[in-house]
Amino acid sequence: MTTGSLLAADLVIAVLAAAGWLGGGAAAAARRRPLALGLAAFALLATLARAVTITALARAGWWFAAEKVLVAAPLSLAAVAAAGPRLLRAPADIRSAAVPLLFAGYAVSGGLLVTVLHGYPASAGAGLLAVAGVVTATVVSWRVLGRRPSRTVSRAAVVVAVAALVTGTGLAAAPGAAPAVPHDREYRDARTAGEPTRRFTLTAGTATVNVSGRDVAAWAFNAQVPGPELTATVGDVLEVTLRNRDIERGVTLHWHGYDVPNDQDGVPGVTQAAVLPGQEFVYRFRADQAGTYWYHTHAVSDIGVRKGLYGVLVVRPAPVTGVDVTVPVHTLDGLPLPAPRTEPVEAGTPVRLRLINTDSTTHRYALAGTPFRVAAIDGSDLRGPTSLVDTAVLIPAGGRYDLVFTAPTTPVALFVDGRAVYSTGAVPATPGEWPMLDPLTYGVGSPVPWTRFDKEFTLVLDRGLDLSGLLPRYAHTVNGAADPDIPPQVVRLGDVVAFTIVNRSQVVHPWHLHGHHVLVLSRNGKPATGSPLWLDSFDVRPGEVWKVAFRADNPGMWANHCHNLAHADAGMTLHLMYS
Repeated sequence: MTTGSLLAADLVIAVLAAAGWLGGGAAAAARRRPLALGLAAFALLATLARAVTITALARAGWWFAAEKVLVAAPLSLAAVAAAGPRLLRAPADIRSAAVPLLFAGYAVSGGLLVTVLHGYPASAGAGLLAVAGVVTATVVSWRVLGRRPSRTVSRAAVVVAVAALVTGTGLAAAPGAAPAVPHDREYRDARTAGEPTRRFTLTAGTATVNVSGRDVAAWAFNAQVPGPELTATVGDVLEVTLRNRDIERGVTLHWHGYDVPNDQDGVPGVTQAAVLPGQEFVYRFRADQAGTYWYHTHAVSDIGVRKGLYGVLVVRPAPVTGVDVTVPVHTLDGLPLPAPRTEPVEAGTPVRLRLINTDSTTHRYALAGTPFRVAAIDGSDLRGPTSLVDTAVLIPAGGRYDLVFTAPTTPVALFVDGRAVYSTGAVPATPGEWPMLDPLTYGVGSPVPWTRFDKEFTLVLDRGLDLSGLLPRYAHTVNGAADPDIPPQVVRLGDVVAFTIVNRSQVVHPWHLHGHHVLVLSRNGKPATGSPLWLDSFDVRPGEVWKVAFRADNPGMWANHCHNLAHADAGMTLHLMYS
């Protein structure tokens, strides 16, 4: 059983236990003895079953079990101590068991709410608040059922509630203001020296585009979705002029996966101001990284990218030989892009398919009709890739895979989530449930280039109530806080930096650090054994723990966020900054 499955199972068991205790208490209050005893017995078993899941989660990592061990477990023990003996005695007047059973329900519910609304890290304030809620609800139930609680109980409720308010809930962090980070002009100028050899102009504006025979209102670059494909050869200096015609909330260009100088990264409020209607901004950088990349707006990115403000950037080491095809996969207004296309290819021709996932969720790709190799991931070539057949690949949000093969005499087709998007002839049969490629074990390995780390950071991804703004929100959090209240990670130029990224939520988080590629060291404690994986986008699934590292060699302040852009917009964004 995976850690993600354990997290889900523990949540379901906690809900069932709370429902059983509360239902038993309500049935007891209504003097429905058999129902009350049955529900209470079920709740007792479910509560005891949580001991198994909590123990297993604690063994998987303290991140997954902290609040369960420190808050939920004591409350559950109190529930069993209060309701268990009463349940075993099975009193003749079942109504006398109503308050103990309801107390048990409130106790288990309190622990559950701490997990759902607070999450990681556990805090004394959250625990006290849960206890205050349990005691208060029990006192109210006591009064509603016509009984008068003792003064001691009433005073205890007030004391615990005041203590909780004084301690604070711990649901939001408020770091001190980070020092300003100047852009390293000397470093930037060294990477952009020389006259531009490739010039492009991108004009952002509202547009109506046709998708599968339907007109769709979109935001587009140069009135097309995706925007124009930008191409260069290694050594070129690119100059891209961005103009905003009528996107009221502003636009920028972020070069996803391309490690540009910091002031060219296109993050509003960090590296530049958003380009408003009637304004323009010129980006300039040297094409020194061959590979498959893409660009998109980073201003209101959740809406802007989803509505069509994205395009492809390809940097080739030399002029194209053979067939070179880009396949940017996107969902526009619920409709899939690109439209299916067929391009006959002469047998024996080398073919490279550049697969780009521009959505916020993972897609499944399957190449049918030929053996193939994964030549590169996220713009970095793999070492010793082997031939694959009847094997699918999962590409995370923002990720890119380059598949290469030699065209056979029979048709070849690329499927995305079961839909054919590219073929060289009549589409062969839809691939079945092919096994998924694990990139951490693919190709030929080599030693990790570092023996120590100068800085190590842990990012625990979760959900929680964020109370730092004017209105509460249920945010996607990092280490218990949400943007803009997540402390920045401070490094020095030349540091070797390690990240441990833990997902204790119930959803996938595709992680993306700007300005750097990270080397994957391990997943769930198992070292990567295949070709060195230098990634800029990778899926951290529920219950997974990834360890990655990189050398801090690109000065500035960089966004570090989930690339499910709705999650980033809901708080899961922080920054890496150079001191």
